[in-house]
Amino acid sequence: MAVYKIIAYQIADSLDIKGLKGAFKAKLHYSDSDELFFEERPDHYIYIFKYGVVSFFNFEPIEASNFLQFISSFCRNRFTEDLSDAFFIETNATENKISYNKIDITGADRNIIRMIMLNVSESVALDYYSQQTSMLLEETNNHTQVLEKKGRLIISGSNLKKYIGRTLLLKNRISANLYIFDSPDETWENEQLDKLDSELKKHFELQDRFRNISEGLTIVKENLELFRDILQYRNSVYLEWVIIILIAIEVIHFLAVEIF
Repeated sequence: MAVYKIIAYQIADSLDIKGLKGAFKAKLHYSDSDELFFEERPDHYIYIFKYGVVSFFNFEPIEASNFLQFISSFCRNRFTEDLSDAFFIETNATENKISYNKIDITGADRNIIRMIMLNVSESVALDYYSQQTSMLLEETNNHTQVLEKKGRLIISGSNLKKYIGRTLLLKNRISANLYIFDSPDETWENEQLDKLDSELKKHFELQDRFRNISEGLTIVKENLELFRDILQYRNSVYLEWVIIILIAIEVIHFLAVEIF
């Protein structure tokens, strides 16, 4: 039996796949507009995703760190701290079995390794999206608590617009990367790969976690719509008072002219 380590990093909001394809000269086994799968040397693989994740198979930490440094110029919004997750593969097992952070498989070819790396990478991406959604929810709850205690919002229209922008940007990123939850084409013709892919998605709870993120963003969106309506009402009240004051000034001016 042999044990190999997969570690995946969420390092940026997105990666320049086209640029990386031309810059990195390792053997390329698979590529499209969203991902690149390289064999750096025998039994050493790198999987790169447009949504900012890089996954390594059988790499030492210093090797992975050096490669992440190499691709920094291809990152959009490079993070100061990377999210990561590790997973182990044990080959030549008597049967396929997934445990907490390891999968035992009877045999490992390149497609199986790629499938496992794909699911680990999706899991890290969901960790990132979940973290961002939690931050938005926490900020929303803070404003809601202020509204409950004081009966008004302590937020300017400009800040609300920025808040809405962050929420929409996150929703758009998730929507743009929905393909990560689709099974690769190879699973359509290979029953073993299809079963493995389904078991891994279930193990990492990808669908449930995605649903939780979607529900969280829906809550944020509903609150934002409420905040917007409150601010619009507040602004309309201010405008009405301005008009009333201007009319009052005109009336006073007219009476003063008539009297004096």
